Amino acid sequence: MASKVSCLYILTVVCWASALWYLSITRPTSSYTGHRQVSSISIARKNVSFGNIRTRPINPHSFDFLINEPNKCEKNAPFLVILISTTHKEFDARQAIRETWGDENNFKGIKISTLFLLGKNADPVLNQMVEQESQIFHDIIVEDFIDSYHNLTLKTLMGMRWVATFCSKAKYVMKTDSDIFVNMDNLIYKLLKPNTKPRRRYFTGYVINGGPIRDVRSKWYMPRDLYPDSNYPPFCSGTGYIFSADVAELIYKTSLHTRLLHLEDVYVGLCLRKLGIHPFQNSGFNHWKMAYSLCRYRRVITVHQITPEEMHRIWNDMSSKKHLRC
Repeated sequence: MASKVSCLYILTVVCWASALWYLSITRPTSSYTGHRQVSSISIARKNVSFGNIRTRPINPHSFDFLINEPNKCEKNAPFLVILISTTHKEFDARQAIRETWGDENNFKGIKISTLFLLGKNADPVLNQMVEQESQIFHDIIVEDFIDSYHNLTLKTLMGMRWVATFCSKAKYVMKTDSDIFVNMDNLIYKLLKPNTKPRRRYFTGYVINGGPIRDVRSKWYMPRDLYPDSNYPPFCSGTGYIFSADVAELIYKTSLHTRLLHLEDVYVGLCLRKLGIHPFQNSGFNHWKMAYSLCRYRRVITVHQITPEEMHRIWNDMSSKKHLRC
């Protein structure tokens, strides 16, 4: 069995390299606004309805699962579900996470489920490559919205929907990105503490108190007609935040009746305000690039803008030097 998986993995890496080289040579990068049908993807669909929704949704999130892992939590409810926002071309980042902090077998006796979140791509070659990757690793979730920066909110809501539907008995959920390094020891033992009673209606990360940027040149531009208020509710940076699993369904239900915003972390903050849930500030969630130092990284939970190569190097260094004091 091990040799079979190894062969499949090697084949996948070779195919990824070939496909990405081909795409970079022959196909310019562009935004995609159409609705091309994805070919050669097995569709695992499950319609979701929550009985206590009494008014007509303004944001029904009526997307089908193109790739799903509905049985991932079937045997044992995980202590922590990790939802990682990624894109089709980031295979190296996903593999680095699988082999370092996102490895589901890092903690004996503590069940962790790692999942990568994607929409569908305009290019069927990339969709097919992700489908093949899914067949090997069984850790990818895809819905049939277009994968783009402006659809990051849909990607996060897909994760919330998945937890509420297929993994509602989990204790905690983390949402993060594929360029984040996570200090799992600090996250598991110092923040979540498996031997304590699980929290409810809990949400924490790097809390931001700010307002909309009206400069059209900004990546975070917010039109006044879409959000007229001068301040956002407190929200956690989308680079990494933690919440109790009950909050997933609450946010998903609330989103059905909340006008969509393309800024994912701001939108989650709006849903939390409607729910009366106040995010807790935690300085361990670092949402900027931070030069590596063993002692410095031991004090944090997340670090932003980490390459796959850095991911391996940091993980190996921290793992081999656990006996050293700072």
